[in-house]
Order: sequence, then structure tokens, then C-alpha cells
Amino acid sequence: MISFFSILALGFFLGMRHATDPDHVIAVTTIVSNQRNSVRSALIGAFWGVGHTLTILVVGAGIILFDLVIPARLGLSMELSVAIMLIVLGLVNVAGFLHSTAASSMPNGGGKEVVHSHPHSHGDYMHSHSHTHHPGVHSHSSDHTPLAWLDHVFGRTGVYQYVRPFVVGVVHGLAGSAAVALLVLTTIRNVNWAIAYLLVFGLGTIAGMMLITMSMSSAFRLVGKGRENFSRRLTLASGLISVSFGLFVAYQICFMYGLFSTHAHWTPH
Repeated sequence: MISFFSILALGFFLGMRHATDPDHVIAVTTIVSNQRNSVRSALIGAFWGVGHTLTILVVGAGIILFDLVIPARLGLSMELSVAIMLIVLGLVNVAGFLHSTAASSMPNGGGKEVVHSHPHSHGDYMHSHSHTHHPGVHSHSSDHTPLAWLDHVFGRTGVYQYVRPFVVGVVHGLAGSAAVALLVLTTIRNVNWAIAYLLVFGLGTIAGMMLITMSMSSAFRLVGKGRENFSRRLTLASGLISVSFGLFVAYQICFMYGLFSTHAHWTPH
């Protein structure tokens, strides 16, 4: 029994440490860079962790129960999917920065109203474009936003905010599930204990990512409060870092590990 609880404790703390992997942190940074609400940031982290845990449970259980073996080329392809996702997330942030910068440089329409751009919200939807604060002159109705369309589809749940981190977590789980399952196979002989380890590992990952996203949101809110330009630069920085790291990982996978060569080699880590 002591050994069982030791395995659970090890799984939880390894899960929390796993949440701090660079690719994980960079990915959620691009998602929460415009989020200033700590509770919603924690939920973003939780949904990322749930997606990550779901993939680990499905793939890990398959490896444990059915002795599945992941070929090197498939493992590298899963790692490459993470790199592509980091690049896409980063480009979204960079595009948002460029759009807000272009909008903020627009003329003010005769000087009667100050046209400017900063992140603002319609309900749960946060975005940035040129607008004024005079009633009736906003560039679009609050009904003509992505939230309005998604509210119609999902029943006004604001679910779109959490779908993206969930999908990101699933993709990250694909890249890391083999390593976690192989670790379980080499250290835990009891199948029930191994499944329990995966569950607790996932809970630790969820808890760790919730702490990370809450901390990021607080830091962005503290540094960017009253400094919209600096806040936008933080968003740009997170996007550039995400793109750079994604390109670096893709280079490693494609050239150093030989994904597209005849001698692909992959070691889960």
C-alpha cells in the first residue's frame, strides 16, 4: 500500500513538472496573452490539461493493455504536429498585433472622435480593432462577432474559449503519451497501478497548467495595466517566441532525427 501511494505521489508531481515543459508553456502563453481574468485563465489551463490527459489515457492504456509499439516515424510525426501547432499559434498572435497596429494608425475621422485600438470585449469575446467610445459609432454590432455565431451554435456557453486549449492539449498529449506510457511499462508491473499512475499524472498536469496560466494572466494584467502598447508588444513577443521555437523543433525532427529520411530515429522523452 505504501508503494502504491508512493507511485501516485510520484505521478502527481511528475505531472506538475511535465506541465512546465517549454513547448507546453509557450503554447499556453500564446493563448492567455490577451486574457486578463485569472479564473478564465485557470480554466484555459484546466482544459489544456484535460485534453492532454485524455490523449495520454487513451494511448497510454492501449500501450499498457495491448502492448502497442509506436514506430519511430509515427512518433516523430506526432512531435512534428506540436511544432506546426506552435508555429500556427504564434502566427495568430503576430497577425493580431499587426492588425491592431494598423488599426491604431488610422485617421480619427475629422478630429471629432478619437479613433483608437486596444483589446476590448463583447461579452466573453475579446478582440482588438479600431473604434471610438461614442455610442452608436462602434465599427460593428456586438451581434456581429465570432461569439455571436458560436453562441448560436453552442447555446451561449462561450465554449470557444476553451476548445482551442483543449485541442492544443490533445496534440501535446499525442507527442508525449508514448514517453509517459513507456515509463509506466518499465517501472510499474501491475496494470491497475499503471492506469492509476496515468490518471494521477494527468491530474498533476492539469493542476500545474492551471497554476501556470493563472500566473501568466496575473503577470500580463500587472505589466500591461494602463499600457496598451506594451500589452500588445507582450502578445507579439509571445507569438514570435512560439514561431521560433516551433521552427526549431520542426528542424530537429525533420533533419536531426530524419523524419523524411530512410533512417528515422526517435526516442520518447
